[in-house]
Amino acid sequence: MQIGSIIRRAALQFKDAPCLTEGGRTLSFREFDQATDRLGHALIAKGLRPGDRVGVLLPNSIDCLIAYYAVFKAGLVRVQLNVRETLETHVYKIGYSGCRAVIHDSVEGIAVEMPILFDELLDMIATGRDAPCAVDRDLDAPLRLGFTGGTTGKSKAVTLTTRTDLVETSVFLSDLIPELAEGEIFLHGAPVAHAGGAYFLPSLIRGVHSVIMTKFDTAGYLALAEATQAAYTFLVPTMLAMVLDDPAIDTAKTAFRIISYGASSISPNVMGRAEKRFGRVFAQCYGQAESPMAITYLRPEHHDRIGSCGRPFSVVEVAVFDDDDQPLPPGERGEIVCRGPQTMAFYWDKPEETAKVFRNGWLHTGDIGVMDEDGFFYIVDRKNDMLISGGYNVYPREVEDVLMEYPGVSEAAVVGLPDEKWGDRVVAVVAGPPGLDAAAIEAFARDRLSGVKRPRQVHVWDELPKSGANKILRRSVRDRLIQAMGVPVDE
Repeated sequence: MQIGSIIRRAALQFKDAPCLTEGGRTLSFREFDQATDRLGHALIAKGLRPGDRVGVLLPNSIDCLIAYYAVFKAGLVRVQLNVRETLETHVYKIGYSGCRAVIHDSVEGIAVEMPILFDELLDMIATGRDAPCAVDRDLDAPLRLGFTGGTTGKSKAVTLTTRTDLVETSVFLSDLIPELAEGEIFLHGAPVAHAGGAYFLPSLIRGVHSVIMTKFDTAGYLALAEATQAAYTFLVPTMLAMVLDDPAIDTAKTAFRIISYGASSISPNVMGRAEKRFGRVFAQCYGQAESPMAITYLRPEHHDRIGSCGRPFSVVEVAVFDDDDQPLPPGERGEIVCRGPQTMAFYWDKPEETAKVFRNGWLHTGDIGVMDEDGFFYIVDRKNDMLISGGYNVYPREVEDVLMEYPGVSEAAVVGLPDEKWGDRVVAVVAGPPGLDAAAIEAFARDRLSGVKRPRQVHVWDELPKSGANKILRRSVRDRLIQAMGVPVDE
């Protein structure tokens, strides 16, 4: 089955029922199908051919979702770009993936063969050929490119196929959120360019009305939740913590049946507060870019298992391996690995990195964890130094490179400290000659990094701890900072 076929079937089944709402604008299932057909034909008319990469760089909106799915109908490969990233990051991803076209809202500095600005996009949606658009491609051909990164901070494009998207959608409906019911409302507060976008297709299939926030804020979110009486939503843990801190939380009359969350770990304190306020309605999913949103899941009835990321999804096999890639018994700590039809096909144009992460048919996640006697998994650490702040990946090297640009800084280490709101709080330690000004360095970084990557604190030390090979030991830096906070360090 093609993704476009799902949209066409939803239009047939649910017709003029509301499909998407953004502010005062609503599209029916039939209108969404027609809009994606017209834009798909218009993209083909511009000279784009099956397999060409098309970047979509738009904030949450109906038109963003029309663009996402029109690209699929036209047989093109969608390149996921996030408006929260810097121009430098956009330029890198567009160049690396080989985009022929980019749909964006007048972002200066983007050079591409076929720029499609927002006004042109609206014209294409309105005037494209009004007929079914269906360029079918092999289920294992590239469908979209997501992005992740390694310890160097340089992103790799994760090649996802129609098959992987169909599997992700299927296990969401069978395992994670089977409650989705026709005519009810899913409130989309999280960015659709990130994990939140995974919930649109399951909602479409079940005839659920998706209400989209163009930009998340807690007051607006709670007001929409009350006004719509939304039954479903997805939040990253940072957003959930922010909602719980809003003054209106105690008086808002919400009706959530399922609140899904993921993209980063959640503190037991935040979950305890959330369940006290909303009830036992939380469903967690654990995944990563290479296995998007579908490794393990934790249903509401299992949230008494504090710290667990759940059991494997129905069609996913998960294990814990030692350093020799041998399976470990329950209770033994090692690397979480998985295999199944939900994983990526490969890293775009990086065969050596693909072979490294896929060994003996298993995807190596880089997460350190354990499995208990009942088959529930627990993530206890990350094998590499990547941080997750507010549900977004932050790669220390990228931040460190900026800090090293400041005059006098000779060494830099970026680590994540535990934070109930952000998951990881980005903290930097630098070294150099006497007189380095931490506040000035923090301001320097603030001007050069997107919000989620900016260090919340900068410390100046005489020197940073190093290994025998003269490599900076980030873990030692983190341990020293945690000890200074008075928090015991795990052995």
